[in-house]
Amino acid sequence: MAAAPPPSATHKMAAGCVAFPLPTLAALTVPGRGGEGGGSEAADGGGGSGLAAGSGGRLWAADPAGRKWRSGRRWRQRATMNNKFDALKDDDSGDHDQNEENNTQKDSEKEKNDREKPQSTTKRKAVVPGPAEHPLQYNYTFWYSRRTPGRPTSSQSYEQNIKQIGTFASVEQFWRFYSHMVRPGDLTGHSDFHLFKEGIKPMWEDDANKNGGKWIIRLRKGLASRCWENLILAMLGEQFMVGEEICGAVVSVRFQEDIISIWNKTASDQATTARIRDTLRRVLNLPPNTIMEYKTHTDSIKDNSSFRNTKITL
Repeated sequence: MAAAPPPSATHKMAAGCVAFPLPTLAALTVPGRGGEGGGSEAADGGGGSGLAAGSGGRLWAADPAGRKWRSGRRWRQRATMNNKFDALKDDDSGDHDQNEENNTQKDSEKEKNDREKPQSTTKRKAVVPGPAEHPLQYNYTFWYSRRTPGRPTSSQSYEQNIKQIGTFASVEQFWRFYSHMVRPGDLTGHSDFHLFKEGIKPMWEDDANKNGGKWIIRLRKGLASRCWENLILAMLGEQFMVGEEICGAVVSVRFQEDIISIWNKTASDQATTARIRDTLRRVLNLPPNTIMEYKTHTDSIKDNSSFRNTKITL
């Protein structure tokens, strides 16, 4: 993998970042006729096609031969005759009733579609890399959640509480989001940032997550921003080398500590979980005696907790 370009003055990556070919922010590019008819039409005894409202409430029309302008009363008769001729043409065509029936059917179908539209899922436009951008192996989505501590949370209320920030498909699109986001160390209260592959929700019950689990690392205050950046850069750069096993990563800001975690699909695959653990130690430059915890999502569903009752690994 190519070495990362040197950071620019506009975006300095935290010390200890992993090698990942992301460009710096500095490199990113980042008058017409009046209305027809109207109230004046009735005042003048009727209206016709092509008449425009003139001064003094009178109706005026242009002489087709272009000789001069004449009052609307004379031209109203000609317009009426033209309208009758058009009506006769419709009758002569023989399909006037058929057209009305087709229009009625189309209106009924439109009303039906309008009623069903709110109930159907709106398809989002696919996110793709732009011209000359560097595509990622997978599309990813940023999420954010915040809740009141101590209040019990059901899966339904949790799903309603997580907010989607945006999806990206290239290196450049990632930086457009990330450069404008608050760093985890600057968040307050009980807040979480989630970065997951597109189509996977940051929930234990999601089909991609339900048989998996997560590695957990507890951090003292002040380290979350650097560790989060190193973790997501390693994930986007496919440094874990476990195929499609990685689902996403989370940074959780709490009052006394911050917690980062990385989720994988198959908790029972010990070889894969061990490789993820070892890569996590390397990309975060963790001391050898750092305590790492693993918890399956099945256990999290049972005790309704992300970080309690974990399996500790040294």
